[in-house]
Amino acid sequence: MEADNDTGISEFLLLGLSEEPELQPIIFGLFLCMYLIIVLGNLLIILAVSSDSHLHTSMYFFLTSLSFTDICFTSTTIPKMLWNIQTQSQVITYAGCLTQMYFFILFGSWDDFLLTVMAYDRFVAICHPLHYTVIMNPRLCGLLVLVSWVISVLNSLLQSLTVLQLSFRTKVEIPHFFCELNQVVGQACSDTFLNDMVMYFGIVLLGGAPLAGILYSYSKIVSSIRRISSAQGKYKAFSTCASHLSIVSLFYCTILGVYLSSAAPQSSHSSAVASVMYTVVTPMLNPFIYTLRNRDIKRALKRITGVPVM
Repeated sequence: MEADNDTGISEFLLLGLSEEPELQPIIFGLFLCMYLIIVLGNLLIILAVSSDSHLHTSMYFFLTSLSFTDICFTSTTIPKMLWNIQTQSQVITYAGCLTQMYFFILFGSWDDFLLTVMAYDRFVAICHPLHYTVIMNPRLCGLLVLVSWVISVLNSLLQSLTVLQLSFRTKVEIPHFFCELNQVVGQACSDTFLNDMVMYFGIVLLGGAPLAGILYSYSKIVSSIRRISSAQGKYKAFSTCASHLSIVSLFYCTILGVYLSSAAPQSSHSSAVASVMYTVVTPMLNPFIYTLRNRDIKRALKRITGVPVM
């Protein structure tokens, strides 16, 4: 078919996780439940921290920022997916696809940077406990979040602008449940060399640099924990990092798996399924992993809801 996205009439079809009609109600119900858990769970974290003055510290400031980002991150993909299943339509417009891709990259990058900032916060708390409140002052915390936001916006804008230069057929089938950058670029009928270079540069720079920061922070944390004499002290120090380390491992391992497997054409379906882990499951686990073992958050939630949290 003729390439024609310049006139704005290109139509994208999101094939979703499965094209089997009998599976659609199951997928709809499952993703609706997960989305509600993500939104309500993360909103409760934000409300709990905001309403309790004892939680107005750098660690909880970053946690609320992560919760807000997770809500936005999942809201760029799941509502459209649910709408398509409900209306039995796979269509997303060219403009809608670019918009979804822009905000997905934006909030995904911001999520990545926030995980790095949280690792740095744990590094300061464990390795420099006496200077923690001085180093992690409100001004620095706000600056770290702001810089992370600005870099994420610039990266998302750059990636989206390069996609605007591509030509597509009048109807494009994307074997995914949202407009994922790699999948969209792969469907272009014009040269994608520049897009590939910008995309992989972004992955290396904005994925590799935060990961290196996280690994460095944890290498110092482990070194500090090993110098603690008591077993109870070691356990207490490690327990403050265990939740964050679990989310980081899940987030990076699934993303790495998706992008490595995307090189094989036959793995499009498995790539879409794997992407559910970092786009849906990880944000859904955030309220549970970060709060269920946190007595301060439990106390704040009990004060708000009047119901004890296990």
